[in-house]
Amino acid sequence: MPAAEARYDVFQAVADPTRRKLLTMFAETDREWPIAKIAERFPLSRTAVNKHLHVLSEAGLVSHRRVGRETRYRLQPDPLRELQRWLTYFDRYWDNQLLALKAFVEEEEPQE
Repeated sequence: MPAAEARYDVFQAVADPTRRKLLTMFAETDREWPIAKIAERFPLSRTAVNKHLHVLSEAGLVSHRRVGRETRYRLQPDPLRELQRWLTYFDRYWDNQLLALKAFVEEEEPQE
């Protein structure tokens, strides 16, 4: 039985600070980057950068294409919507907690 191909999810991909920096770089420039130029911007070996790009690619956060002898990468932000939906849930949670605190404080204020 063949082994299933390992795929990373968005949460695993953004868990690493280097990968978050890569995503930020792609988002700020909104263009394709050859791996050599990406590696120049990070204090990592080209092999290490390539491994991070592989995780981002497996999570669907970057696309890549060959142009001659180089591979170019570009941001694919759609999978980040899953992360945004998850974080939005906690926005509502904290809003509810703050409203409950406000009600508690206002209830406890001394009457003049």
